[in-house]
Amino acid sequence: MGKLLIVGTVAFDEIETPFGKTDKILGGAATFISLAASQFNVESGIVSIVGDDFPEEHMNLLKSKDVNLTGVEVVIGGKTFFWKGKYHNDLNSRDTLITDLNVLADFNPIVPENFKDSDVVMLGNLHPSTQMSVINQLAKRPKLIILDTMNFWMDNALDELMDVIKHIDVLTINDEEARQLTNEYSLVKAARKIYEMGPKYVVIKKGEHGALLFEEGKIFFAPALPLEEVFDPTGAGDTFAGGFAGYLAATDNISFENMKNAVIHGSNLASFSVERFGTERMEKLERAEVNKRLHQFKALTQFDIELK
Repeated sequence: MGKLLIVGTVAFDEIETPFGKTDKILGGAATFISLAASQFNVESGIVSIVGDDFPEEHMNLLKSKDVNLTGVEVVIGGKTFFWKGKYHNDLNSRDTLITDLNVLADFNPIVPENFKDSDVVMLGNLHPSTQMSVINQLAKRPKLIILDTMNFWMDNALDELMDVIKHIDVLTINDEEARQLTNEYSLVKAARKIYEMGPKYVVIKKGEHGALLFEEGKIFFAPALPLEEVFDPTGAGDTFAGGFAGYLAATDNISFENMKNAVIHGSNLASFSVERFGTERMEKLERAEVNKRLHQFKALTQFDIELK
């Protein structure tokens, strides 16, 4: 069984889309990553921080998925990170209405001893200096360090971000962020520039248009599955990352060929995440459903062609 360390937010979200809105619900990058990774035979643990307003039922949900929570700090008298957003009609753009960092503002991550030798480390979207702090605590070089980031850090902590990018193996960002980071419109050119920064692999997420995997000289594209219902895209990118990281940790194979499979598994799980608000769909997801949809992915992309 592979060992996966997940670093990121465990949070409250309040979401409004054209299909409805929620009160405060469970959210956060580490939450979605761990729920996705729980679909694989992997030992996973979260490093995060919450306030004592975080319900025990949410903790119990994660524990029921065999997620180790010894690295989750609970601040007595503190309030949990909170994000509120409203999506536009196309669901590809959104307005952030409230961001309350709360206890996250003073987050000093501490990696539990039994996860310092993790095979795969998934660094969810956080301040780059926080991500670097985790790397510095590891007892040995993991087989794979995956980093997720966003344009906010490119705007506000670029030097720290560039430093942490030198120490990772896989960078996962969306197409807009890849263009901003590299000043290249072509995603092929952008990926090439990112290689020069340090990572061996680049994953560029394109939302409803799928995901691209780059290794020097090699490109793989995975489509997004066309869905009848899309309620809430909030956790889709983190669910993708959790499926990608969880599959690689479980299979103990970080070749480019196996990363293709990981991208498909990540895309497959993300397709479930968007079908309900927050974590609702991922909480009750059964393995049989996952396998059935994997067959749909295969049918979507497989074809025979006669070349002359």
